[in-house]
Amino acid sequence: MKNKFTLGPRVLHWLSIADVIGIPAIIVLFIWRWQFTHFEVWIVFPVWIIASFLLHGDTPKTLGWRADNLKRSAIEAGIFFGIAIAIVLALAFARGMPHHLVWSAVAEHLWAYFAFCLLQQVALNSFINNRAISLFRQPWLSSLVASVVFASAHWPNPVLVPITLIGGFAMAWIFRRNRNILTLALGQAIVGSLLALAFPPAWIHNLRVGPGYYRWK
Repeated sequence: MKNKFTLGPRVLHWLSIADVIGIPAIIVLFIWRWQFTHFEVWIVFPVWIIASFLLHGDTPKTLGWRADNLKRSAIEAGIFFGIAIAIVLALAFARGMPHHLVWSAVAEHLWAYFAFCLLQQVALNSFINNRAISLFRQPWLSSLVASVVFASAHWPNPVLVPITLIGGFAMAWIFRRNRNILTLALGQAIVGSLLALAFPPAWIHNLRVGPGYYRWK
């Protein structure tokens, strides 16, 4: 999308800071309170994000909606997610999960969950990570900022918080090298679909976060 605005670098710098701080704060407030008291606040998310894309002059390539680097991104993402999938499957089989249950669970929920993961990747990488990259030259620092934001949205789940912190860092790092959210969303969807089989229900509470984690029975 072509930027029709003529904002200077200093203004864009402060807008990036507002993005990195503002949207995560609203997300946390929405998860913990506003979804119950002011659900209509959800409209702030797409309006803010789209406005930010326009003001910063983002394009499909900078947002990670592209196919020209699909092979490179798939290789790097495949290495990380391949290791993650192997670990999750090992944990699932150690718990005595039959093979057919594992694959049927993935097949049943994969594509619906992929759409959800795609939205998460837009928020995590197309938005937060892109702004962090513009603020910090060090790859590890921008990736850390993105991963902390990602993990904070999964509080207080004791399984999801460390997994999203580590996974968020890796995905942000991969995105910085090869901007492509399609491969990242697919890998995230596969790993996420398998998590419920790898950990006891009493640990993950059906992968719920926020107040929902405490309300699970």
